[in-house]
Amino acid sequence: MASSAYRLQGSGMIEAVGLAKTFGARKAVDGLSFQVQPGVVTGFLGPNGAGKSTTMRLMIELDRGDGLTKFAGQRYRDIERPMRRVGVLLEAKAFHPTRTARNHLRMLAAANAIAPKRADDVLALVGLDSVADKKPKSFSLGMGQRLGLAAALLGEPEVLMLDEPANGLDPQGITWLRDFLKAYAAAGNTVFASSHLLAEMQLMADHLIVIGRGRLLADTTIGEFVARSSHTTVVVRSPESARLTELLAGRGAEVAVEADGMLTVTGMTQEQVGDLAFAERVLVHELTTRVATLEEAFLEVTAGEEEFGQSGGPS
Repeated sequence: MASSAYRLQGSGMIEAVGLAKTFGARKAVDGLSFQVQPGVVTGFLGPNGAGKSTTMRLMIELDRGDGLTKFAGQRYRDIERPMRRVGVLLEAKAFHPTRTARNHLRMLAAANAIAPKRADDVLALVGLDSVADKKPKSFSLGMGQRLGLAAALLGEPEVLMLDEPANGLDPQGITWLRDFLKAYAAAGNTVFASSHLLAEMQLMADHLIVIGRGRLLADTTIGEFVARSSHTTVVVRSPESARLTELLAGRGAEVAVEADGMLTVTGMTQEQVGDLAFAERVLVHELTTRVATLEEAFLEVTAGEEEFGQSGGPS
């Protein structure tokens, strides 16, 4: 994707209150409330069937349901020219099959009082300037995703709300997207993005909203989210490991002895382990924290929340 200057403006907090949606007897979204702050990238995570896409549709009132969402104090339907305030990517293939990519964007621009030239600007920004006169029906998944992102950026909005924006992108495109969204948020704008690419989300997001079966499971910084995981442990190497194990257990920590003699400690911080060893004059050769990956923390928090679970093997 090509780089290009873009105007960043203002800030607009998102406030979702009591979002709910039922399909038959199943609650797809169940009384969901959260805020998305400007200035940071907020990741939206959940297992398949958790209600992420339905939540986003409720937020901009594409689906009927309970609750409401305000963007900088206004409901989406009350914003006069919504694309200039809120850029949305929910369905990458939402375009007329016979219009060219440029004309598709110009049509959206006209409806929102945006200068026609902006269509060419965003096509260059997302790397589609060479196919501006081609019809999107022939585009690959990744190219369609870029066109959807171009539409979301068309009005240079203060809020970006993106559902799986990295779908179909190649590694270079994913890297560009990460850097772009981080810069967009750093300029004071609001970025709310879902993704199933957890390793990428760990690099991109500052804050997380995690849901399961339509309910809120976590609303916290990414650092706090992984730190709370049982997979985040303190690793200690000491020639007095037996004595140190006894001392740690006496403080309520869980201690496991690895094959190489290293101690893995859960329930105490690195600082607490170090202070204890110093106070008790226990020699320590190595002391570090092994931080959980976002994937490990996510799987732990969402265990049992999958709408469509795995059977565990072929039948």
